[in-house]
Parts: sequence; C-alpha cells; structure tokens
Amino acid sequence: MATPRLARLELTGADGGPLHVDVRSGARAGEVRPAVVICHGFKGFKDWGFFPFLAERLALAGFTAVTFNFSGSGVGPGSEVVDQPERWFGQRISGDVADLRTVIEHLAGTGARWIGLIGHSRGGGVAVVGAAGDPRVKALVTWAAVASFMWYTPDELARWRREGRREVVNSRTGQVLPIGLPLLDDLESNAAALDIRAAAGRLQAPWLIVHGLADESVSAREAEVLARASKSPRTERLLVEGAGHTFGARHPWAGSTPALDGVVERTTRFLGEALG
Repeated sequence: MATPRLARLELTGADGGPLHVDVRSGARAGEVRPAVVICHGFKGFKDWGFFPFLAERLALAGFTAVTFNFSGSGVGPGSEVVDQPERWFGQRISGDVADLRTVIEHLAGTGARWIGLIGHSRGGGVAVVGAAGDPRVKALVTWAAVASFMWYTPDELARWRREGRREVVNSRTGQVLPIGLPLLDDLESNAAALDIRAAAGRLQAPWLIVHGLADESVSAREAEVLARASKSPRTERLLVEGAGHTFGARHPWAGSTPALDGVVERTTRFLGEALG
C-alpha cells in the first residue's frame, strides 16, 4: 500500500468565504478510489485530535480520505482556535449541509462514484441530513451523533432572541465565542429540512451508528433514537462500553486509545464492505 499523500484544497464555503479541505490518498496517477468525507462537530475542526489520525488510517486502507473545516467553524487553515470570529458568529446548520454538499460535488467532479460519510457529534447530524438527500452517498458512519440540532431550552432560546447572541465557552481554549441570530433563524425557519430523525427515516445507504455508553456530551440515548428512526435493515449499532464523547482521545493529539482503535477498525471494515 502506497504511503498516503496530503493535498490541500480551497473551495467556496456556504458563507462565500474559503472552505479549507485536506485530501489524503495513496492512489496512483489516474486511479480513482472510494472517497470518505469526515465531518467534525460543534467547536471542532479538521485538525482536532483524532481526525488526522482517522483520515490517515482510512487512506492506508485504500480510501481517499477528506477532512475539512465547516465555514461556520471560524477556524482558518493551520489554526487550532477560532481565528475568524465573524464566520463563527454567522454559522448555520444549513450552511454546514451546503458545505458538505460542495465537498461531495467536488469529489464527484473528480470521478469519485463511491462516497461515504463519517460525522462526529453535530457533524454526525449534518452527515445524516446530507446522506439522506444525496444518492451519491453510498455509506454513512456516525460517531456520537446528535439526534436533533435543537438542544436548547425555551428559556435559552428566548434569551438568545432577546440579546441577539448566545455565548459559548470553549473549555479547551478559554475563548468566549458569541453565536448570532443566523443559527437560531436557520433552526426555526428550516426545521423540517434539518430534522435529523426524519432524514434518518429516508436514508437508504448502509449506516453504522457508533456511540460511547459513557458519553458526557451527547447521551447514548441519542443513538437509540437514531436507530429507531431508521427504517433500513442495513442500519447497525456499535455501543462502546465505558467510552466518552471522543473515545478517550483529546487535543492536542496524544495518541490513540483501545476504544478509539476499536471504533476506527470497525468503521474501516464497515466502509470497506459498503464501498468496496
């Protein structure tokens, strides 16, 4: 197996700004391999913790592995913090879905006919919505995925609307990051289009739902909700005993864990069976 090479692309994001994309592949010139697009979660970015590790492992397994920063992440190329606060402030879930579609369209334009998605946390919800609406997606894996984007209480929503912003603290960096009304407006105006459970019911591609039973951020009950919402006999679950939201991994990357190794191995095997 050839050593994977890393290529960096710049596409156009949903907000009109740059969409930073990394492509890892060991393919020879003219060879087209199945592509797997990895979607990070809320407060995440393409270079967080396990994402480069996962992409490298997928590339070594024979896939073209693609990671990218959602335009609303506010994280620029080479950065590990929100250094574009105006993009973070204006984030929308519909923008995330549009960014994912842009990456898929780019891959399809380069000849990729077999495309899989992996989404973590909020990115898992985005991947479900994106996969349900795109027949080019032939396989889906979600890690610690949310079953709804509307996880706010009525009081939180009222205060957000009243103040025009909602402050989020990034515990890793200490940054206080205000999110503006575009996200709230999007959640309310596009509720049907962003209904993860409804999208799960339309999904036709094979789907592996992975969740840690000790997840401290997104309850493992969300995995049960997603599994019940799916109407496909090709949906599988992997519940990991004792594993948290990131399966023991952290940022900066300090190496893998037994739980993460097991999840990556099962994910790679699942994608190989679906996209091979």
